[in-house]
Amino acid sequence: MLEMNQVDQIKELQREGYGPVEIAKRLRVDRKTVAHYMKKEDFNRSLEVAKGKQSKLDRFKPKIDEWLREDRQMRYRERHTAKRIHERLKKEYPEEYQCSYALVQRYVKQCKEAKEQSKGYLELLWAKAEAQADFGEAEILIGGIRKTIKYLTLSFPYSNAGFSQCFGGESAECVCQGLMNIFAYIGGVPLRIVVDNGTGIGRRIQGKVSYSELFLRFKCHYGFSVSFCNVNAGHEKGNVENKIGYTRRNFFVPMPEVESLDEFNKELFMRAEEDHEREHYKKGLSISELFAEDKKALGSLPVHPFNVERFERVSTDGYWKFCVDGKHWYSSAPEYGNSPLIVGLKAHELVVYRPDGNVLCTHLRVYGEERTDSADYRTSLATLLRKPGAWPNSAFRSQVSEDVRSSLDGLSKPELKTVLQVLTESSERFGFEVAMSSLEEAIRCRRLDRYSLGVVAARVAFEELGEPCALGPDLGYYDRAFIEERGSGP
Repeated sequence: MLEMNQVDQIKELQREGYGPVEIAKRLRVDRKTVAHYMKKEDFNRSLEVAKGKQSKLDRFKPKIDEWLREDRQMRYRERHTAKRIHERLKKEYPEEYQCSYALVQRYVKQCKEAKEQSKGYLELLWAKAEAQADFGEAEILIGGIRKTIKYLTLSFPYSNAGFSQCFGGESAECVCQGLMNIFAYIGGVPLRIVVDNGTGIGRRIQGKVSYSELFLRFKCHYGFSVSFCNVNAGHEKGNVENKIGYTRRNFFVPMPEVESLDEFNKELFMRAEEDHEREHYKKGLSISELFAEDKKALGSLPVHPFNVERFERVSTDGYWKFCVDGKHWYSSAPEYGNSPLIVGLKAHELVVYRPDGNVLCTHLRVYGEERTDSADYRTSLATLLRKPGAWPNSAFRSQVSEDVRSSLDGLSKPELKTVLQVLTESSERFGFEVAMSSLEEAIRCRRLDRYSLGVVAARVAFEELGEPCALGPDLGYYDRAFIEERGSGP
């Protein structure tokens, strides 16, 4: 089995028009293997994500890079040699550092050779179907709460068309989901995308390109090429830089009020279409007319859909919670306390899987630098049903409204257990939102018995509260039939 970088090289040469024999000769790979990957269109990966082999020096490379950057401000004779770096690492990390001098020497040599290479340049005359991508930042109101979001923008310099999609962060999942949304909307795939160094896509360090694993599979799946800008050369993707500013000024001022990012992302496509009716700044045609030429040159969409999901193994604590991204905590279920689990990281969601691969629960994915705790209502209700005495200190209690909290606080344990039982049943039948609405209505009517809660939940699900009940069938037919039958008797 080839590594993904080798597969990517095969796909790049295939896009350039080379056949399997020539590609096999160039890459020194068996022709049948080359033919296999040329035919392959689906690059999804299953839950079991194999971990690549790592070098012992990997964890120390950022520190070595930092010392080499600092050396640029020093006299030549006062700079670090490979031997000095090796000795300094041994002294500063006596327990962790177990690398040989030869390993350090090879890495330092690679860094210096990359630095000595002449800088390349990027041709600023853009062909049709070539694009640039980058993230911008803005503030919006989501459900009445002010939040800072990131918006991925893909622009086409030939036509000056641009499309944006909003996310909570800049992860690989956000990049892939945003690009996939845009590809699907425009009906094709750009031939090449120019990007800047970023954690979601990958990095070019000392001339060596390293992609994130998810993005590399996404890139092969959709069949486009990627170019990284030179360091401190933002002008090489000036079109998208300008488009990000234009989008912020025109689409995020005044501050948008939205119910969800998914709905707002659909609106952004419509607003982009409207914006493309304006004239191009120098070509004398509308952006939409020029983008029609871009679209003709786009690559085709793949046959198989791509699952934008990165799988990660986590371990839960005694409270059956686990941590993602070092600061965001999510709940699983009581029976999975102190256990290993697999979670699927998506752009907007985090999916928790059972050991058999079935979905246990789903959370909204949280981004940001502050610690957060997310609890799934189903697992919280299941725990409270077993231990209703934990209600005063439960996470579920803190999430409900003040009216619900004060009403349930005044119930006895048996009464509280009955309410939670019906709430759980209504959630499973009609959904959590309906169940909570029915509970609030029952509290307003002061009817918290099992029957009333069930009836109100059904009415919320199938009818509008406050409206008269449906009349139903006319029972007069039965009355008349029975009366006539009785009247005609002896």
